[in-house]
Amino acid sequence: MNKEQMVNLLGICQKAKKLVSGEMFSLEKIKNKEAKLVFLASDAGPNTSKRVRDKSAFYAVEIIDSLDTDELSMAIGKNNRKVIAIIDKGFAEKMKTL
Repeated sequence: MNKEQMVNLLGICQKAKKLVSGEMFSLEKIKNKEAKLVFLASDAGPNTSKRVRDKSAFYAVEIIDSLDTDELSMAIGKNNRKVIAIIDKGFAEKMKTL
């Protein structure tokens, strides 16, 4: 996976309003079956990590955990983001191939 391309694509996805960020918003999108792909910060805490992993596994949503909090936050221009849910199938498919 090319981290630079992933970060750039996350920024484009943010501008297109095809993602939600934050644990609660992302979990809601997973439960509503709107999330196509989930990013979980590699340095997320154990409780956050467990909640997101369990919910994603139950609803069969793939997780990418190769970026840390700073990389995720910088990519979308928001502070301290641990969880991002991609809600667009096209963006999700492209990100899975990187």
